[in-house]
Amino acid sequence: MKAIWTSLLAVAVAMTASDASAQKAAEPAHWITTWTASPMNTQPSDSVWLGFYDQTVREVARLSVGGDRLRLRLSNEFGSVPVVIDSIHVALAGEGGAIQPETDRGVTFGGKRAVTLAPGAPAFSDPIDFEVAPLSHVAVSMYFKDRAAIQSYHYEAQQTAYVSSDGDFTGKESMPVEQKFTSHYFLSGIMVEGAAGARVVVAFGDSITDGFRSTIDGDRRFPDDLAERLQKTPGFEHVAVVNQGIGGNRVLHDGRGAKALARFDRDVLSVPNVSHVIFLEGINDIGWPDSPIASADEAVTAEQLFDAYRQLVERAHLRGIKVIGATLMPFEDTFAGVSLHAFYNPEKEKVRVAVNDWIRSSNVFDGVIDFDAVTRDPQHPSRIRTEYDGGDHLHPNDRGYKAMADAIDLTLLTAP
Repeated sequence: MKAIWTSLLAVAVAMTASDASAQKAAEPAHWITTWTASPMNTQPSDSVWLGFYDQTVREVARLSVGGDRLRLRLSNEFGSVPVVIDSIHVALAGEGGAIQPETDRGVTFGGKRAVTLAPGAPAFSDPIDFEVAPLSHVAVSMYFKDRAAIQSYHYEAQQTAYVSSDGDFTGKESMPVEQKFTSHYFLSGIMVEGAAGARVVVAFGDSITDGFRSTIDGDRRFPDDLAERLQKTPGFEHVAVVNQGIGGNRVLHDGRGAKALARFDRDVLSVPNVSHVIFLEGINDIGWPDSPIASADEAVTAEQLFDAYRQLVERAHLRGIKVIGATLMPFEDTFAGVSLHAFYNPEKEKVRVAVNDWIRSSNVFDGVIDFDAVTRDPQHPSRIRTEYDGGDHLHPNDRGYKAMADAIDLTLLTAP
C-alpha cells in the first residue's frame, strides 16, 4: 500500500510540475526595452553621411538590464524612401569594432533575413535566443547591398559606429573599416525578455540627457551612471534605464528631432512596461531663439513651458506612468566666444529661474530632481561648476554627469 501511495504522489508531483511549465510557456513574454537611441531627422549642418552602399555598419550599444532573448527595433521614421537591410547579426561586442564570434546570431524579421524599412515607420525583429548580462555591450551589424539613404538616425551617439569597405561582414569577427562615425543609424532600440515585474525608467530630454561632451565609447552619460547605480541597489536590479535624449531638442518647437510634445508618444508611451520618466528639457526653448539657431519669433515664455509640462504629465498619467521633473541647469556664458553666444542673456536667465521655481513648487510632477542645485556654482548660481563643465558652460563632463546620477533619490523610482 505504501508503494502505491508513493507512486501516486510521484505522479501528482510530476503533473503539478508539468502544469506549472505549461502555464509558464503559455504566459506572454515580458518584454522590456533595455537600450534606445531616439530617431531624429537629418540636418545639413550635421554633415550627415549620404548613405551606405554594399557596406556593413556595425553599431555598439550598452544594455542596462539583461535577459534570455533579444529583439531589435529599427527605424526609418524620418525617411522618404524605403531602406532595405539585407542581413543583420547580433553578438557580444569585442574591442575596436570586433565581435565575440561564438556569440554571433543571425536576426530575422517574420522568418526572413532581409527587412525593408518603410518610410516613416519602425520595424521589430523576431525574438532572438541570446542570453545577455546586465550592462553588456552588444554589437549589431547590418549589411546594405544597395544604396540606403540616411534620412533617419541619431546624431550625437557618443558611441563609435564602424562602416566597412565593400562587402557583407555581418557575421565576421572583424571587418575592414573604411569610416567611423559617432551616430546611430537605423538602430533605435533593443528589448530583452525580462523577469516578471521588470520595468523601465525613461530618461527624456535634450543633449544633456543624450550625454553630449561625455567620453566617446565611455558610457558616461547620466542615464548610464544611473543604470549602474540601479544594478548595485537591491530591489532595482530589474529596472532598465533607457536614454531618449536628442541633442538640440525642444519642448515646443521642432528642430533637431521632433519637439517633445510630438515625440513623447513614441519615445515614452509606446515603450512597454515604463513606470517612470525623468524629464529634463526646456533649456533649448529658452536659449535658441534670437540666436543663429532660431529666430526671435520662436521665443517662449515660462508660462508656455508650464502648459506643455502639464500636458506631458497628463498624457503619462493616463498610462499609469510617473513623471519626475528635473530642474534646468545653469547656462551663463554658454558658447561664449563663438557665433552661438546669444544662447544666453540675462532675460533668458530669468525665464530659466522662473521655470525652476515652478518645477520645484507646482506639485505637477510626481517628484523633483534638482539638477540645478547639483551643478550650479555656489558663488555664481547662473554658471555651471567649473569641475563639472564639459567646456561650453552648458554640458557637463563625465564628472558632472556622474554627480547628476548620484544625486537622484532612488525612492522617486520605486515601483508604483
